[in-house]
Amino acid sequence: MAGAPAGVPTIYPTILYDDAKAAIRTLTEGLGFTEEAVYEGEGGQVLHAELSCGNGRVMLGSKGRDGVFAEAMRDAGPAGVYVVVDEVDAHHARAVEHGVEILMPPTDQDYGSRDYMARDAEGNVWSFGTYAPGSAD
Repeated sequence: MAGAPAGVPTIYPTILYDDAKAAIRTLTEGLGFTEEAVYEGEGGQVLHAELSCGNGRVMLGSKGRDGVFAEAMRDAGPAGVYVVVDEVDAHHARAVEHGVEILMPPTDQDYGSRDYMARDAEGNVWSFGTYAPGSAD
């Protein structure tokens, strides 16, 4: 099966928010993502946004729009996304500094990872840690 060029992610979590602009602020300011693209429609709705962290990306937009995807996601519950970071404790400190709700502080796991868990204002759970599935040992 053909895929993306080497080094380009092939999976993109996609989340719709009631307040996509606030989500973008939390993810960039509080959780260290980089804004790559934001496309707004009339009235300021976020039609499509892409944020990166490392070599991964998440796509997001505003709820309440028209279209097949928006309709399919209309009643979707919160999502959970895991993001690999090198400096878990520093990343956690930044989140705390920006008032992000922390569900679990940095914790050493039995399988060798160090992780912490946060929740955004709309209930999505973001985990950050050193575990990198599929990486060479």
